[in-house]
Amino acid sequence: MSKDDDNGEGEPERRRRRSGPVTAGGDARSAKQFRTRVKTARGRKYSSKLWLERQLNDPYVARAKQDGYRSRAAYKLIELDDKFGLIKPGMRVADLGSAPGGWTQVALKRGAAHVAGIDLLEVEPITGAIQLELDFTEEGAEDTLKDALGGPADLVISDLAPWTTGHKSTDHLRIVALVEAAAYFALDVLKPGGGFVAKVFQGGATGELLDLLKTRFEKVRHYKPPASRSESAETFLIATGFRPEA
Repeated sequence: MSKDDDNGEGEPERRRRRSGPVTAGGDARSAKQFRTRVKTARGRKYSSKLWLERQLNDPYVARAKQDGYRSRAAYKLIELDDKFGLIKPGMRVADLGSAPGGWTQVALKRGAAHVAGIDLLEVEPITGAIQLELDFTEEGAEDTLKDALGGPADLVISDLAPWTTGHKSTDHLRIVALVEAAAYFALDVLKPGGGFVAKVFQGGATGELLDLLKTRFEKVRHYKPPASRSESAETFLIATGFRPEA
């Protein structure tokens, strides 16, 4: 389980703003004319060639480099925050599946006072954040993350994604399990009025889980930000206005 910079969109071997849509500019003819193409080198799989070509021609990738974000995925959270007003000054935020750190960067730049992240992969240090190199689903990991938060969270953001096997049923079960784990963690650590954001895929959140969230949050909805590639099956679950159990 790990977050890549765009799960379901990243290089197969690794698997792993102003807001508003970012466009490459020009008409379709110009875009085709100036598109960077990558030759298939010896030893490079065709799928890797396509991934590299897509990265080179992705305006969000270029913008991330210009703005100092570690991945294009940062713009997904930026666009979600612009639409739903998720991040407020002084917040304590838990970032699940935090590698390579783009969402942590956004949360801090938008006013969060403290961010605690967790991922299987190592994350280079980010000032103002604690990053844990742990499997979120392993026993004791949630308690370690709670300690790193230092108190109840105002916002839980999850870009968790499983290592895929290629077996559809198995991968579906892993996706559902991660969404549920993130949601139950949020229910456990959020302050009243807090929010929860999680990446989900087609069929990634069960009706039972959604019904539970609707009883514990004022609003629950789905949204696919412009930065999420159109061919990706991902969308985002946004739950706001957390209500603790009486």
